[in-house]
Amino acid sequence: MKVVYLLLLLMLLVGVRPSWAQRVLFSGRVTEAANGKAVPFASVFVPGSGQGTTADEDGRYQLSTAGPIDSLAASAIGFGTVRKRVSGLASNTVNFALGSGSVSLGEVVVRPRENPAYAILRRVQEHKARNNKRNLEAFEFDSYSRTEVALNNLPDQVSRRKLLRQMTQVADSMGLPRDAQGKPVVPFFASEVLSHFYQHNQPLRKREEIKRTQLHGAAPREGSVTSQILGSSFQDWDFYPNWQQLLGKDFISPIADGWKFTYEYDLQDSVFVGQDYCYKIGVKPRRPQDLAFVGTIWINTETYALRRVDLRVSPEANLNFIELVQVRQDLVASAAGAGLPQRTAVVIGIKPTKGSTGILAHLTIVNSNFDVNHPKPLPFYDRPLETAADAFDGPKDFFEKNRPDSLSREEQATLMVLDSVRQLPAMRNLLEVADIAVNGYYRAGKIDWGPILTAYSFNNIEGNRFRVGFRTTPEFSRDWLLRPYLAYGTRDGRFKYGLRAQRILERRHWTVLNFEHRHDLDQVALLDNDYALENPLFEASARLGNITSSRPLRRDLTTISLQTDLFRGFTQRVMFRRQSFNPLYPFAYYTQEQRPGAPTDNRFDLSEVMVESRYARDEVLIPNNQNRRTAIGLKRWPVFTVRYTLGVDNLLGSDFRYQKFNLLIDQSIRLGQVGRTDYRLDAGYIPSTVPYPLLKSHLGNQSPFYNAGAFNLMRYFEFVSDRYVSFRFENQFDGFLLNSIPAIKQLNWRLVATGNVLWGGVSDANRRINPTEDPVNGGPLPTFQSLGRTPYAEVGYGVENILRVARVDFLHRLTYRNSPGARTFGVKVSFQFKL
Repeated sequence: MKVVYLLLLLMLLVGVRPSWAQRVLFSGRVTEAANGKAVPFASVFVPGSGQGTTADEDGRYQLSTAGPIDSLAASAIGFGTVRKRVSGLASNTVNFALGSGSVSLGEVVVRPRENPAYAILRRVQEHKARNNKRNLEAFEFDSYSRTEVALNNLPDQVSRRKLLRQMTQVADSMGLPRDAQGKPVVPFFASEVLSHFYQHNQPLRKREEIKRTQLHGAAPREGSVTSQILGSSFQDWDFYPNWQQLLGKDFISPIADGWKFTYEYDLQDSVFVGQDYCYKIGVKPRRPQDLAFVGTIWINTETYALRRVDLRVSPEANLNFIELVQVRQDLVASAAGAGLPQRTAVVIGIKPTKGSTGILAHLTIVNSNFDVNHPKPLPFYDRPLETAADAFDGPKDFFEKNRPDSLSREEQATLMVLDSVRQLPAMRNLLEVADIAVNGYYRAGKIDWGPILTAYSFNNIEGNRFRVGFRTTPEFSRDWLLRPYLAYGTRDGRFKYGLRAQRILERRHWTVLNFEHRHDLDQVALLDNDYALENPLFEASARLGNITSSRPLRRDLTTISLQTDLFRGFTQRVMFRRQSFNPLYPFAYYTQEQRPGAPTDNRFDLSEVMVESRYARDEVLIPNNQNRRTAIGLKRWPVFTVRYTLGVDNLLGSDFRYQKFNLLIDQSIRLGQVGRTDYRLDAGYIPSTVPYPLLKSHLGNQSPFYNAGAFNLMRYFEFVSDRYVSFRFENQFDGFLLNSIPAIKQLNWRLVATGNVLWGGVSDANRRINPTEDPVNGGPLPTFQSLGRTPYAEVGYGVENILRVARVDFLHRLTYRNSPGARTFGVKVSFQFKL
C-alpha cells in the first residue's frame, strides 16, 4: 500500500493522470492441440510490441496490457506460433492449442566442418561477463518460494499401513489425482516463504529477510534450521559459474569455460521466448556418468545471454537415492544487462532403493521487483539470514492475498490435505519419532531429554554407566540455554554430573556468555582433541570397553567464556578455565628438582586463560531453534583458527605456569572432474615444562571405525608432543575412474584417497619432569613416546558408496612400523548417507 500511495503522489506531483480504464487483462491456458496436455513455460506475447509473459509449468498465464490490442500470440519450443484476434473487453480469457512446428534458424556464422552450436557457445563466452549477475555491483528483489513434497510409488504393503491409509483417504476425499498406475500420490509437506533477497558482489555478500513463512503437513519445527532455509537464498540456481552446487555435489555448467570438453551440443531451432528471439540448443554430457546436465538451453540471439534453461541431471550420473533432478528457469535482463532469475521450477525425485516408496519434491521460486547496482553498506550483509519475529504468526489467508502466482486447483487441494493430515494422531507420533532420530532428544513441554545415545554405556572403570540429562528450549527461555546431566557407574559407585549454561546477550553479533561445570571421568588420550572428536560413532566407541590404555582420570572442570562476532566471519572467544586432574593409573611428576628422589605428586590443579580467534570468510551461520548456530553450505575459502592458552600458577591453587599456541587451517577444494579435496593443517607449540597430560596427545584410533580426524593406524596415546605440525588430506573422486570401468560403474562405487603426516617432538625438560619409577613402590611408571626426526605417516585408499551407505578404507603405516604393537596395515569401515 505504501508503494501505491507513493506512485499516486508522484503522478499527482508531475501532473500525470493514471489511465485506469485502459488496462486490459488476459488470462488462459496453453495446451497441446494433439492431446490437451499443458505446455509449460510457453511464451504469450503481443505481436510487434514489448509486452509478453511466460506461462507457468501448468501452462497457465496472466498478462496485463497498457491498452486495447487486436491480437495475442503464443509459442513454445517444438510448437508452431498461434496468433488469435482478441476483443477490447477489460477482462479476457484466451486459450491456445499449439500444434507441432518450428521457426526457421537465424543466420549463424560457423567454421567449416564445425558443429554450428560451437559458434554460438563461443559468443556466449565472449558475452559472459556482461550477462553474469555476479558482475553487477549489487542487486535485490522480492522472492516467493514454494516447496511441495509428496510420497509416490507406494508398494501395496506400505500403502496399507495405518498412517498412509489415513493420508490416502484424505487425499482421495479431496480429489487429488493418482499416478498413471493408479497408485496414490500422498502429499507430505509444503511450505511457502515470502522474503526479500540482497546480494553484494566484490566482495560477495548475501542477505535474505524472511517476511512470512507458512508450513503445512509434516513440517520441520518452526524456527529450526530446516524451516529457515526454504527461501530463495538457498535455492540459487545459477548456471553462469563453471560449477553449480546441487545437493552437496558439484555439477559442471553447460556454459562452463571448458564447455567443449564436457558437453555435446545440438543446435535445434530458433524460437521466440517471450519477446526474445533465441537459439534453442540441446546439451548432453560426453560421459554419461559425469555430474552434468542433459536438456535444452535458450540463448538470446542479440545478447548471447541465457534466456531459459530446461535441464535435468544425467540419468546415469553417479548419485545415490536421486531418481530425477529437473530445473526449468526463465531469466530476465536487468536494467544493467545482466540476467536475473525470474521464475525457477525444480523437480527432485528421491527413491532409496529400486521399487521402494519414492519422494517427489516440487520447488517453485518467483522473483520480482528487481533493483540493481544500489549496494548497501557491507555491515548490512553481516547477518545472511534474518527471520522476522512474526514470520510464523501471520494470518492463515496471508498467502492467498500476497502470493505472486496463482495455485492450480490440485495445489490448493494439496494444501488442504496437508492441513488435515497434520491433525492425525499417527502423524503427530511420526513427527515426534523423526525429531528424536534427527536431534537425538525427546521433547516434553519446554524440555528436551537426552542425548538418547548417552543414556547407557559400559567401560572397565565405571562398569554400567547410566546417564540422564536435558536441555531447555526457546519456549523455556529465548536467551538462556541450560544443559544439566547426572550419571552413575555401577562398578566405581560414583555419581558424575555437569551443567552448561548459555546466555545470549546480543544476537546481531551473537554475543554469548557460557558457563560450564563438570565432574566426570575422562581420558588423557582424548584431552585437547576437541577439533578432532567430530565423529559421534568414533567418540562413542572410544569411551567403551577397556579404556586403561587411554590413561583414565577423574576431572573437575569449570569454565566461563565470552564470545562475539567482531565482524562478518570473525569470531573472538575469551575463556577462563579451572581444572583438577586425578589420574586413575600409576602417574607421578617432579614438583621441584627433576632428579630421582626429588619430591613428586600424582595430581595437579590448573587455572587457564584462553583467547581464540576464528575467521571463516564465506561461512553462513544460521541460528536454530535451540539457541545455537549451524553452518550451512560449502565454504570455498580456508577457515583459520588461532588459539593461545596461558596457564597461571598460584591462582586458585594452580600448580603450573605455561603457554600453548595452536593454529588450525581447514579448507575444501574443488578439483573439477577429479572430485573434491579436504585438507587440515594443525600446528602447536608448548614452550613450557609441564607433565605429559598437558602436552599434545595425538589422537589415535583403535576402533574398527574410520575417523577423518584421527591417525587411524596409531594407538591411543602412542605419541605425545610439545611441538608439532600435522597435515591431513582426503580426496573424494566421486565417479572419476570407476565410472570408466564397465563391470564396476553399475555399482556406483567411488574412490577415496587419504594421507596423514605428523612432525613432532618433546623437549628434554618435558621428558625429565616425569619419573620413570613409582616413588611409592619403586615399580616402573607408564611413560610416553615421542616422534624422532622421522615424521609419522600413513596413507590410505578406499571405496565408498558400497550399497550406498558403507565405506571401506585400506590403510598403510609408512613409518614407525617396528614400534611395539604397531599396526602396519588396517581396514576401517564407516557409514554415511551421501548423494
